[in-house]
Amino acid sequence: MALTPEIQQTINTWLTPDYDADTQAAIRELQTSGQDDQLTDAFYRTLEFGTGGLRGIMGPGSNRMNRYTLGMATQGLCNYLIQSFPGQDIKVAIAHDSRNNSAEFAQIAAGIFSANGITVYLFDALRPTPELSFAIRELGCQSGCVITASHNPKEYNGYKVYWNDGAQVVAPHDKNIITEVNKITSVGEVKFEADPSKIISVGADVDALYFAQARQLSIDPAAIQRQHDLKIVYTPIHGSGITLVPGLLREFGFSNVSIVEAQATPNGNFPTVQSPNPEEKSAMQLALDQAQVQDADIVLATDPDADRVGVGVKNDKGEWVLLNGNQTAALLTYYLLSARHRAGQSTPQDFIVYTIVTSEILGDIARQHNVKSYQTLTGFKYIAGLIRDLEGQEKYIGGGEESYGFLIGDFVRDKDAVSACALIAEMAAVAKDQGRTLYQEMVQMYAHYGLYVEDLISLTKKGQRGAEEIQEMMAGLRANPPATIAGLQVVEIRDYKTGRIHDLHTGIATETGLESSNVLQFITEDGSKISARPSGTEPKIKFYFSVKQPMKSAVDFDLATRLAQEKIQAIIADMQLK
Repeated sequence: MALTPEIQQTINTWLTPDYDADTQAAIRELQTSGQDDQLTDAFYRTLEFGTGGLRGIMGPGSNRMNRYTLGMATQGLCNYLIQSFPGQDIKVAIAHDSRNNSAEFAQIAAGIFSANGITVYLFDALRPTPELSFAIRELGCQSGCVITASHNPKEYNGYKVYWNDGAQVVAPHDKNIITEVNKITSVGEVKFEADPSKIISVGADVDALYFAQARQLSIDPAAIQRQHDLKIVYTPIHGSGITLVPGLLREFGFSNVSIVEAQATPNGNFPTVQSPNPEEKSAMQLALDQAQVQDADIVLATDPDADRVGVGVKNDKGEWVLLNGNQTAALLTYYLLSARHRAGQSTPQDFIVYTIVTSEILGDIARQHNVKSYQTLTGFKYIAGLIRDLEGQEKYIGGGEESYGFLIGDFVRDKDAVSACALIAEMAAVAKDQGRTLYQEMVQMYAHYGLYVEDLISLTKKGQRGAEEIQEMMAGLRANPPATIAGLQVVEIRDYKTGRIHDLHTGIATETGLESSNVLQFITEDGSKISARPSGTEPKIKFYFSVKQPMKSAVDFDLATRLAQEKIQAIIADMQLK
């Protein structure tokens, strides 16, 4: 592919003295070896600063994650903070995960903030994203950022931005920051010269404050004391969870935690996995193998920035199986509400939150316990926003999403796999104290509420034509919504773009009460939920399936699961998604 004049002009800019010698040498090497495709991808656009920040492949180029794209984004954020908090001593907190260049990027960001007169609390080593969220609130910061690309492959890195409530930025700040970032058109506008007097190192002091808050989440310490030797296998998958998870498990009282040593050392190359994602069994395999050898009770895993949690349990056949995000969120909600009730901790102000594509069993559990439940759009920033809006009026207990994120308590304002690991271990200890495994606890939960089974299909549609196809799919579903799906009558259509819920029996339309989002849901007569949601950051459209299957007792679990899975496959076939 020949380079366009526009791309060549951008490349020429990056070959000027504004850019360091190593960057220029890397670009010239691509030119010399005729890597026009790579050059095109690296320079055809500017890496977009989206509503959550930056994320991209690392390397030289305007469409890559590097000191210059990071620097321009940070300068734009500085400009917005100075506008937003005039005359104030502005403070920010910065953390980073184990990815390649994360520590260096954190130092660069700290230098730019300090050069703009902003006080920086910079973690002295890698730390989980939830601790960054906690630190912003605890240290009285106006903003903060964490250098991470979550569970993406090793080539990626990113930059997530937070506001003074410890949550990822939301409207109007997200769009306003983007506007300021886009005003920075030259690296010459970036203040790279650090002011060391404005940079304060933090670490163990904030860890201790986080532990003190997290310890208070424990509901049944007596059960932990009796089951303190619960056999736990934990893997940080080469990430930042190693800094806090083992320590918090000890703080809770667990004395038999076995670390997967091959994955214990932070390493941005993630050498033992293809992708450091606890949603994928291959990333969990070493932990599952160790659990099998050690006859463990439970497996816990966290992704590189420790905001997502993976769980392995042993089924009644003695096989190790992984819980999906919906099952983990349901179990945590089930435990939190029932344990709080038993302990006399429930209040009329209690509420839980889950996203619109998460299992409806969370709402069922809340209703049975006379606890309010709210639904939000996909993304933990919306859960955090609801916590903020209801602060002082209602009491947040927990909330989660199907993509392996959960938050217990409100002292953190993003998903927190560190505290989730501790509560999942407590859950397992309480179950063992009563003669059950965590797997049996889950089966018992489904026997009580009915079995919910979920699945997800993600269709990739690349290029301009792909984007048009996704738009056409959504337009077609809106113009000609299905009357039946796999023989089941559609009784309700929820269109989050228009904000309307249509009851097809009564003809009555009500409001979703949420901000506009391009998501469409179909609810069938048996309670099945089918959601269509184009990705905002990738050339994909995702279809989420949740079906409910009657289940009278625990012995019906395997049969009910198979019937539910067959129902999902029938829905997929009827909608011609494969």
